[in-house]
Amino acid sequence: MKSKIYHQQNSNNSVVGSDNGCRSESPSPPLSPNRRVPRRQRRQTLFRASSFSFRRKLRYLLLLPMIYASGLLMCVGPFSGLVGWVYVPGSVYRSPEIYRKLRDDIFADNSTDVELSSVWKYKRRPKMQKPCPNSTVTSHLALNGESSALTLSGYLIVEANGGLNQQRSAICNAVAVAGLLNAVLVIPEFEFHAIWKDSSTFGDIYDEDHFISSLERYVKVVRHVPNEVMARFDYNLTSIPTIRVQAWATVKYYNGEVYPMLKEHGVIRISPFANRLAMSVPPYIQLLRCIANYKALKFSSPISTLAEKLVDRMVEKSSDTGGKYVAVHLRFEEDMVAFSCCLYEGGRAEKSEMDVIRQKSWKGKFKRRDRVIRPDLNRVIGKCPLTPLEVGMMLRGMGFDNNTSIYLASGRIYQPEKHLAPLQEMFPRLYTKESLATPEELAPFEGYSSRMAALDYTVSLLSEVFVTTQGGNFPHFLMGHRRFLFGGHAKTIIPDKPKLVLLLQDMEMRWEVFKKEMKQMLGESDRKGVMVPRLRKINRKTSIYTYPLPECECIFHLSSNFSTTGNIQNLGALHPTSNIMTSARL
Repeated sequence: MKSKIYHQQNSNNSVVGSDNGCRSESPSPPLSPNRRVPRRQRRQTLFRASSFSFRRKLRYLLLLPMIYASGLLMCVGPFSGLVGWVYVPGSVYRSPEIYRKLRDDIFADNSTDVELSSVWKYKRRPKMQKPCPNSTVTSHLALNGESSALTLSGYLIVEANGGLNQQRSAICNAVAVAGLLNAVLVIPEFEFHAIWKDSSTFGDIYDEDHFISSLERYVKVVRHVPNEVMARFDYNLTSIPTIRVQAWATVKYYNGEVYPMLKEHGVIRISPFANRLAMSVPPYIQLLRCIANYKALKFSSPISTLAEKLVDRMVEKSSDTGGKYVAVHLRFEEDMVAFSCCLYEGGRAEKSEMDVIRQKSWKGKFKRRDRVIRPDLNRVIGKCPLTPLEVGMMLRGMGFDNNTSIYLASGRIYQPEKHLAPLQEMFPRLYTKESLATPEELAPFEGYSSRMAALDYTVSLLSEVFVTTQGGNFPHFLMGHRRFLFGGHAKTIIPDKPKLVLLLQDMEMRWEVFKKEMKQMLGESDRKGVMVPRLRKINRKTSIYTYPLPECECIFHLSSNFSTTGNIQNLGALHPTSNIMTSARL
């Protein structure tokens, strides 16, 4: 029996639905009402149609990720040089044009919404962890008696590298590692860096006697390895076994890999020693970091003497605001601009200049084949240092008027005559260590970037408001130190740079709109300033140096030298009579 073939005529008189897949070009009579397509055949037809549709959609779904990935490669990958760069909103530096457009409005609007004594609304204090781990420190380290020397495992030598605060991190970690390994810590050495070019030793920057005495109950510290030990290595430091420790090494790693070598040789070197200890360590080791950072590390007498004078002079020049001032950490030095790979308004001449600086300081790092430099994208994602002009507009928009005293913590600004002028115009009371100190006072510090940075650190530490513009070790340590002294509140302005660059490219923007956006940015920065990370016993992922509480609070129970009168001389800060510090612990 022949199979039956059913036809259905569509509006174009073409035939569909035949079981042999053919299409008849001749019209067919309509189906009789009594004759229907079998149910099984209808299901097969629907299945074929849905399968075809699914396969078609699947091809698109697989194709979309490929298109997206190709787009990213075109924008940021090696192909971008072949096809040209794609414009991204916020990627062009137009801040000088915006400033010229809004300048009259800025100077006409000198009313301030900010009182420095009440900038920060939040006074919430983090909860103290109980019990305070200070009671467990001595039981773990057992350095209260002379007999404890018999249990020491050997001598630990570390070489700290980087700038002032990277070295500070290495010193605190070295104290913690010495406590962990029950070792004698030799006063850390400082590596001479080609960028910072600072030959300072530990004693040039910090008070060695104070460092040793502050740690004597917890970690034994000596200035040199004893001669009887060095004799085994022919008095040659390079003959001492040197260990290269992995970054962010755990307690288990030190106990399993480093401790056996220390016991075997009696002395070891760890070099380099930056970020060589994990943040998550037992409480008694964490407290050693706190003691080292906030109690043992006190700047040397030459630095502390001049720093105290600079703070006094800033307080005096801020008499109209009750002695309170704003400190701005401005990273717009020549080397920072070069390293960021950002471009401003210097055109080809600026690009050529920065290329030379990068090659001189970092050799071929920026010329590798896989390295694609995109100044526009760096600006959009917030990697470009803010210019003095941008900082000035941001602070005026937040409500700081031209009577506000500002201390500029910075190295030599890139093209200062050009870039500092707008900030000086917006804030006539702008000061630096160079303008506050006499040439004779600064002469011993010239050529020593770490000692200069120590002066900036101290003046910024005791400011009412601290503004960070680029990140790095300096602001992270400073924010943590201020949180520690001010009971958990950072008192820091951290700009939302991706948002700021978009605003500073909108040529249609009015001053009232910019002010509104800056007030929101200030409020958000204030909210983040009081945030304290949640800690779970030995599960800290954040930096103890940036977020020192609650663990470091225990120092105040350990130290008999600290009082609520504001004497913080033994905690590394240098202005015991400051009215700011008098209220810091109230």
